[in-house]
Amino acid sequence: MSRVKIVVTAPIKDASKIRQALGDAGAGRQGEYSHCSFSGMGQGRFLPSENASPHIGEPEKLEIVDEERIEVVCDRAIAREVIAKLRAAHPYEEPAIDIYPLIDEEDL
Repeated sequence: MSRVKIVVTAPIKDASKIRQALGDAGAGRQGEYSHCSFSGMGQGRFLPSENASPHIGEPEKLEIVDEERIEVVCDRAIAREVIAKLRAAHPYEEPAIDIYPLIDEEDL
């Protein structure tokens, strides 16, 4: 089975809603468990252009936001749908989303 890891950062106050959306879309399945994820805390930095409509901050002003990094695995077959649900739940107009292909242990 081909799987990917999806990683996104979000403001801490929005992280639970995003984790729920990811799990409801089918990400985070590990055997008999669902909605599995890993989170870590950090700071995101960004400088919106004059044409941006930032969720936090103002155009042309550097912003530093306490964020949660959320990691989930999902079957590659549903990854596009999972990412669509992630984007719908995320407050940022341009969320940073990383997608990593995974290999199964038996393929090592």
